[in-house]
Amino acid sequence: MAEANDKKKILVVDDEKEIAELIEIHLMGQDYNVTKAKNGVEALNCLEKEKYDLVLLDVMMPKMDGKETLKRIREKYNIPVIMVTARTSEKDKIEGLTLGADDYVTKPIKALELIARVKAQLRRYTVLNPNHVDEEEPDEITIRNLYINKVTHEVKVDDEQIKLTKIEFDILYLFAKNPNKVFSTDEIFENVWKEKNFDATNNVMVHIRRLRNKLKEETREEKIITTVWGVGYKIEK
Repeated sequence: MAEANDKKKILVVDDEKEIAELIEIHLMGQDYNVTKAKNGVEALNCLEKEKYDLVLLDVMMPKMDGKETLKRIREKYNIPVIMVTARTSEKDKIEGLTLGADDYVTKPIKALELIARVKAQLRRYTVLNPNHVDEEEPDEITIRNLYINKVTHEVKVDDEQIKLTKIEFDILYLFAKNPNKVFSTDEIFENVWKEKNFDATNNVMVHIRRLRNKLKEETREEKIITTVWGVGYKIEK
């Protein structure tokens, strides 16, 4: 039986008709609403016209490939994006994560893995929805020059607004709500991705690197995120 999802809407972007239809069958079996697009141009048009909860994005496509499409998506939207790729090298996967992907699945598509990753991203997206309030966690956190608002998904450093993806925000919020606590890459992965270790080190380090770039850590004398070598990461109060 499919888990309750309030008919989440998923955009599947793939130029291979058979693969797109196979993904659609798997997702509809979990009671998701599915829209298909054949390339990045069609995908961006769909996103302009309608609100989606998640995008499954192929890498190799005509007109506009997945990497360029992902860049365009990240200019406007913070929704989860899972890359679908036939390339299995670490370099290709890390490149996708660096561009702003939240996760990836490799071809040939494995139904159980696909559904597990979609559900994990949708859970995270729901938890970070501005309408969701967790009484046990603070809505606002201020640590030195850092301000985080969980309800509005707002982050400021020295009063300058910083735009983060869902995963970047979740990592930063995890550190900020647990000041001085050191998190290993495995612990970060399990807290943020809500699942057990899967290429945890690479995934986490890529997202932390992107997060630090957005926080302009290289130019700051006082770092926001501290690396504890051989152990993990933390935010000092």
